[in-house]
Order: sequence, then structure tokens, then C-alpha cells
Amino acid sequence: MGEFKVHRVRFFNYVPSGIRCVAYNNQSNRLAVSRTDGTVEIYNLSANYFQEKFFPGHESRATEALCWAKGQRLFSAGLNGEIIEYDLQALNIKYAVDAFGGPIWSMAVSPCGSQLLVGCEDGSVKLFQITPDKIQFERNFDRQKSRILSLSWHPSGTHIAAGSIDYISVFAVKSGSAVHKMLVDRQYMGVSKRKCIIWGVAFLSDGTVISVDSAGKVQFWDSATGTLVKNHLIANADVQSIAVSDQEDSFVVGTAEGTVFHFQLVSVTSNSSEKQWVRTKPFQHHTHDVRAVAHSPTALISGGTDTHLVIRPLMEKVEVKNYDAALRKITFPHRRLISCSKKRHLLLFQFAHHLELWRLGSTVATGKNGDTLPLSKDADHLLHLKTKGPENIICSCISPCGSWIAYSTTSRFFLYRLNYEHDNISLQRVSKMPAFLRSALQILFSEDSTKLFVASNQGSLHIIRLLEGSFKHLHTFQPQSGTVESMCLLAVSPDGNWLAASGTSAGVHVYNIKHLKLHCTVPAYNFPVTALAIAPNTNNLVIAHSDQQVFEYSIPDKQYTEWSRTIQKQGFHYLWLQRDTPITHISFHPKRPMHILLHDAYMFCIIDKSLPLPNDKTLLYNPLPPTNESDVIRRRTAHAFKISKIYKPLLFMDLLDERTLVAVERPLDDIIAQLPPPIKKKKFGT
Repeated sequence: MGEFKVHRVRFFNYVPSGIRCVAYNNQSNRLAVSRTDGTVEIYNLSANYFQEKFFPGHESRATEALCWAKGQRLFSAGLNGEIIEYDLQALNIKYAVDAFGGPIWSMAVSPCGSQLLVGCEDGSVKLFQITPDKIQFERNFDRQKSRILSLSWHPSGTHIAAGSIDYISVFAVKSGSAVHKMLVDRQYMGVSKRKCIIWGVAFLSDGTVISVDSAGKVQFWDSATGTLVKNHLIANADVQSIAVSDQEDSFVVGTAEGTVFHFQLVSVTSNSSEKQWVRTKPFQHHTHDVRAVAHSPTALISGGTDTHLVIRPLMEKVEVKNYDAALRKITFPHRRLISCSKKRHLLLFQFAHHLELWRLGSTVATGKNGDTLPLSKDADHLLHLKTKGPENIICSCISPCGSWIAYSTTSRFFLYRLNYEHDNISLQRVSKMPAFLRSALQILFSEDSTKLFVASNQGSLHIIRLLEGSFKHLHTFQPQSGTVESMCLLAVSPDGNWLAASGTSAGVHVYNIKHLKLHCTVPAYNFPVTALAIAPNTNNLVIAHSDQQVFEYSIPDKQYTEWSRTIQKQGFHYLWLQRDTPITHISFHPKRPMHILLHDAYMFCIIDKSLPLPNDKTLLYNPLPPTNESDVIRRRTAHAFKISKIYKPLLFMDLLDERTLVAVERPLDDIIAQLPPPIKKKKFGT
């Protein structure tokens, strides 16, 4: 594996935004997640829960509701009073429509997927028709006295339930008038509260309305008579969210105490056909409010203020022990927020509204393997670059020479030239950047820092030549066969001749930069690409997919390499395939062509192609053999995979030079320390 000096960096002060809403799509098995900063992420549950798409946030878009409609269409609504539809191909906002009812608190799509309901601050419930290219206002329902905080359709589409403050209304869709108004008890632990907020409602086929409220209750109502049937007091704080399974035999609720409760419909006795709702399992995977829950056929999904997306498998529904059987906690985005200038030992950190440039520290001390060496020079915070306007930064990059910084928002592209004079940095902005560069999803500099590659959300790839303080547009590769496919990942060869680009589907295109033409397309694979890189000297393209498969493709020969064919024939170790976090970065050792360096959030791995592959009977995470063992035994236990789990959670790792690595870690305790305090719970009668 070789010995490396490692810079352990823990000053990337990144805190993910809290989760506000989740929406599960049964047809495509995808999960949409919106965060408090307006960012919307889409996870492909069939592809090992990979975060395959994201829409950058915006200061004025506080999303309060999220839902899927027929034809894989995604809508959101929030406190700015607008309904937004997202373009899932171009990864931008298709349009925004003002509902004219003040802030929107809730939204629901009809069972047939052709109508959209929104609940507003002014007490109005508005019905929109979903047309092929837009949404069209149809009518208002009877206005209520207070804001509409939750909505749910009856599966037949004839009635809706609307949760407000102190009461639940049942509307007939045909007339738009309220049929019943059910007053909620304000009693909370024997004390009358001023108001009871209905945070969530669910309308079942048999006419039952389930409500969750700020008094810690889950209540069952008969919508035909408007009466309370059953009452469960489950928390000392708000119950904030509810989601019901498609079969209506179980539902999940999330509380402000961080607990998720699972309710199931079970028979009263073993022979009885009569069934009742029973609270079966509590789960405590969150430290703070659980603001949103979803129910997939095989799992309970929850998210909240503590920023984690938790997927808890329902073991009775999981048939085989595979990805679906693992409990997952997704905290960090599956895209890179850090770039590195190897020449100057600089790191560029990307935040929502600013960039930070740091110079790594150094040491003159020496020590033996595993020692922590004292710094003779501390890390320097060189630059704090703040964006103007309300838009979040989509992507950013620093050039290998450290002289250029580029970043993009939805509407603007920025390029800066950096000049170094001893310890002082001067910044010169390159003006008049062309409009076609905005909404860039990925930015990459060539190894010699003379070219800039920009992947747009319209599927085109732009090549810019960098001059002293200015630029020249060289070429644009248009998307293939008229498709608009956003390019999310880029890799350039060290010799500057080849550019590989991967889109939101599984395809990878390789372009010849010298002749400015498409060279080849790597055969399509079922799972999305999570990382790619081109090796020096050989120009072999290494591709990692979300199912943990790694391929090596020879660009000059336009075929998979012999090593790649061997590994596909033998197969990866079962423990390698059971990992549940995607590989996010691949790099290579400049003096060891047989080594591939890659990492995910919880391990760093060097694959030595000269050694045999491990089979399922060997140890994958093999500890180093004792020094007194003979070389024969040492060689027998050695295999191609050398894995280190010392650094975690690992957001970035790369080689600075032949003997030096930089590892950027973000301990979860540091994130929790910056969150608001959770609800204080009494323990052991104190």
C-alpha cells in the first residue's frame, strides 16, 4: 500500500441544511427530499439510494410541501406563495405559479395524479388542473378561518381532509363545500393548551381520517359522522408528520422528540377478521424534530432538523439480504464540495453562499508509522469569497496551479484570477462571462490549468481557453441526438487529450479535445455513475457505479481492459458489494501505474492491479500481518484491496504528491454541536 504522510483536515465547517419534506414515488422508486435552504434532492432507491439529482437552493424558497404527480412530475410549494414544477432532465425550474393565497403550507396530488390541491395562509384550499405542460387554476373550496396546514385526498378522489388549527375539515371535491368540521381536543397531558395544530392528516379508503397534532396525539376520525373513534397519546411534544403505506395496513409518524413510531393494522384475535390499529415499533434514529416521513413498500423513511435522511428497512418485507436490508443514514451530499490545488497545497471549500480558500499546514517533525506530528506552520485561511444574490452555489473548482477559481449559480458564472505576493492574495474577476456558461453543473480545469471545462444543465460541454486575466471560447460539444441530458460528472486526462462526461442516466461519453469530436461512448450500465477518472500514461478510464461495481475502460482501444474483464468474471468480494455509501472520488499514484485510489464516506481504498483479487473466503478488510511472519505467508494473505477506515466521515481524499495525502473529515459531533438544542427529555424519573 505504501506509506503516506496524511494531512487530516477538520476545519471544513460544513453543516447540511435540515430536511423539511420528503415525497416517495412508487412508480419510479425515487425519493424527493427538500431542505430548509430550498435545495431539492432526488434519491434513486433502486440504485442503492444514490443521490442522482439535485436542484440548488434559493433564499426566498422555503419549501413547505413536496409531491409527485402522474408522469414523474415533481412539484413543490412554500412560504413565498408559489407552486414550482421541476425539470428532471435539465435539472432546473420549469416554471413558478403564484397561488394568490399567501404562504402555502400544504399540498397534495389527487389519486389519479391529474389534480393538485394547495392549502394557504388565508384559509383557502385551491384546486389546480395538471395539464401536459403546466398547471391551471380551477377553483377555490370554502374558505376556513385559519391556515390550512395539512391535506389528504380520499383514494376515490371524491373527498379531501384538511388540517387546520383546532379543527379538521372534510370537503366534497365536486361542490367544494365543507361536509364536516371535526373539533380537536386541546387537552394535553391534562392541561388545556391555547391551540392545537393539526400537522398532518391521512384519508383512508374506509373513510377513516388519521390526524397528528401539536398535543402529541394520533387520532382516528370517522369522516361520515365527524366523530372521534380512537385516540393515542404517543409523545410529550408535537407529532409533526405522517405517511401511510399503499396497502393501508401500516403507517409511520414522526415526533418533535426525534422518535419515529410505526403503527400496523392487526387482527384483534388469531381467528378474528376484525382488525385494529396497534403501535408496534418505536425507532430513535434522530436527535431532533422528525419533520417529514415517507413509507415505501420495504422501508420507513424519515428526516428532520438533525439533517440525516434515515431509511429503516421493514425486515418482514425484505425478501433477500441485500442493499434493502441495511439501515442507512445519509448525511452528506453524494457530490463533491471540495477541490484541491496540488501545486500550492490549497483546498477550496464550497458552502451555500460562499467559498473558502485554505492553505494546508506543514511540519518539519518526523516520526514512525501512525504518529501524529505537531505542525510547525498552521493552516491559513486565505480567502472568503461571498456570492451576491439569493441563489445557492451549484458547483466550484480551483485550478491545479492555484491561480484560478470558478463557480456557478443558477443565473451567473464567475471566474477569478488569483495573484500571490508572499502571504498576500489579490483577486481579479474576469468580466463578461458568456450567458451559456450559467447553470453549470460541473466545472473542471485541465491538468496544466490552461483550459476550463464546463458542463451545462442543457447537456452541452463548453471548452474555454484561459489567458492572462481573460478567456477565449474554443468549442461546445452539443448533446447527442437532440436529448437534453445534464452532465453531472467530468474527468480530463492528465495529458489534456481526453474528456469524459457522465450524465444523469448511466452513459459515459469520451471526447477527443485535440480534434474536438466525440471519440466513443462507454457501453451503458444499469446503475448511475458516482465517480470517474482517467489514469495517466495509459489513458484508462475508471468508472464507479452506485452498485459498487468498478470498471476500467481503455479510451485508445475503445474497450474494457483485461483487468476489468477479469474482475467482472470473478466478481467483487461480497463485503465490498454490501457497502451502502457510493464512491465519490477516484485518483491515481503518479509513480505507481498499477494503483487506483478511491474513497467513499467511510473508507479509503487502494486497489493494486498487480495483486490477485480477494474471493469471498478471504478477509477483505485485512489487517497488516505481523512483522515476524515469513514472506511466503505475507504474500499468500495479500490481495489487491488495501482498505483503511481510520478517516471518517470522509468528504475528500487525494494525493498531493507521491508521499502525501490530504483527507478532509467532518465528524458528526461537530455538526450536532452547531444545531439548535433538541427537546429536553426526562430520564430515569429525574
